[in-house]
Amino acid sequence: MKTDIILSGVGGQGILSIAAVIGEAALCEGLYMKQAEVHGMSQRGGDVQSNLRLSDQPIASDLIPLGAADLIISLEPMEALRYLPYLKKDGWLVTNSQPLVNIPNYPDVEKLKAELDKLPHKVVLDVDAIAKEAGSVRASNIVMLGAATPFLGIEFEKIADGVRRIFERKGEEVVNLNLRALQAGYDLAKN
Repeated sequence: MKTDIILSGVGGQGILSIAAVIGEAALCEGLYMKQAEVHGMSQRGGDVQSNLRLSDQPIASDLIPLGAADLIISLEPMEALRYLPYLKKDGWLVTNSQPLVNIPNYPDVEKLKAELDKLPHKVVLDVDAIAKEAGSVRASNIVMLGAATPFLGIEFEKIADGVRRIFERKGEEVVNLNLRALQAGYDLAKN
């Protein structure tokens, strides 16, 4: 088993929390894991990106080469398109449909959607609306994680256990909210 994942978005969207949950689940599964992150401008709404490599064999590098990612998980559609050169031909993109327009020259949203529509393997959903329905828009990242779970090579319950462990210090209410968000994203991706 080997899964190379690129996580992308904008500062404040919770990309690193997604990576922490996946990493927690992978380690409990006995998998090897390597991670590299870029989040220098995250506090200013800049690009946040993480390479996450999981395997049942030792991993030499923490960086994913061009054309080698099995999965891109993105909380922002423009950021999803930015990392497409890393995606394998048969790889999957799981992305938010709703843009976070944080720059004056943000691309035309219809053009972004047209580019996403060209991809053969994708899950595109409005994670903010789903998270709001699950209890809080702040759980959008965990909705996205749920939608990506079928492509991770790790059982849903192991990911749910990772959510419990990562968020347990914030209390039972926060854990339950995130578990509802995870389930909502997972159910939509499975359908």
